[in-house]
Amino acid sequence: MGVSISEILEPKGTSLEALSGKIVAVDAYNTLYQFLSIIRQPDGTPLKDSSGRTTSHLSGLIYRTTNLMEKGIKPVFVFDGKPSELKAKVVKARSERREDARRKWEEAKELFPEEAFKYAQASARIDTGIIEDTKTLLTYLGIPCVQAPSEGEAQAAFMARKGDAELVSSQDYDSLLFGAPIMIRNLSAPRKKATLEVVELKELEEKHGITREELVDIAILVGTDFNEGIKGIGVKKALKLIKKHHNIEKLISEAEIGTGEGIENYELVRHIFLQPDVNESYEIIWGTPDEGKVKEFLCEERDFSEERVTKALDRISMQKIKQRRIEQWL
Repeated sequence: MGVSISEILEPKGTSLEALSGKIVAVDAYNTLYQFLSIIRQPDGTPLKDSSGRTTSHLSGLIYRTTNLMEKGIKPVFVFDGKPSELKAKVVKARSERREDARRKWEEAKELFPEEAFKYAQASARIDTGIIEDTKTLLTYLGIPCVQAPSEGEAQAAFMARKGDAELVSSQDYDSLLFGAPIMIRNLSAPRKKATLEVVELKELEEKHGITREELVDIAILVGTDFNEGIKGIGVKKALKLIKKHHNIEKLISEAEIGTGEGIENYELVRHIFLQPDVNESYEIIWGTPDEGKVKEFLCEERDFSEERVTKALDRISMQKIKQRRIEQWL
């Protein structure tokens, strides 16, 4: 879900070519949900191998991620760790929504194919097998993986703040609350369906005359994955209140709002965003794709087309050759 602050943002369009040479910290779970939701058969069934194992996520990784690499983009996949206890209610609600969508998909896929596909998308879920397969393929492709102790977006934002990445890729805006200087949306989405959007934290702060700390309080008033927010307060009203009072404490002391359900844990939520639990000893090392292992894993074990996989790997190889030639002239 993420935080609903889009109404106060002004994303800028960009292109893959403009991102060439950039290191992008990718919110792995967010991206995998995209692949699992979008890459499906017409009736909504995910792609599967002959053993019945889901392969939609692997298809997204080998074809869409290698397309990014062909453009000179250097992705680093960041994986979620254990979620905060404050997120338990959201996690449970999401699980229930997915199960409800799965039931509706089963009921509708023969009679109402268009509706069925929508329900199928909403039923996408990630299990340990999908995560393990993802990390295996990324390793074979030479793409670094970083394991976060808790929120992947917090870890990605930390890496960007340190200068180890230049952008954070996610569909949610939480990475801004975690302090990502620049975030990008729709990086792995089909180009025909979505345009690349970039949001810069500094521009957002300057436009509205607020600090990151105030942005976090705005989000808390609206509602985040860690709290429900105050009913009736949208992002524009929250922005107005925080610009006037600067923080939730003053809003409460001046009787603009109460401390009832929705923001009762606001100090804990604020701490999660401003001082998140992150892995500070990560390593980012790119390797050369192991063509043999990639083909064995995808073609022999998961029934992928060897011709298509070879073409994807060839695109990466050509990009590396071009990069070496450029470096020789520098």
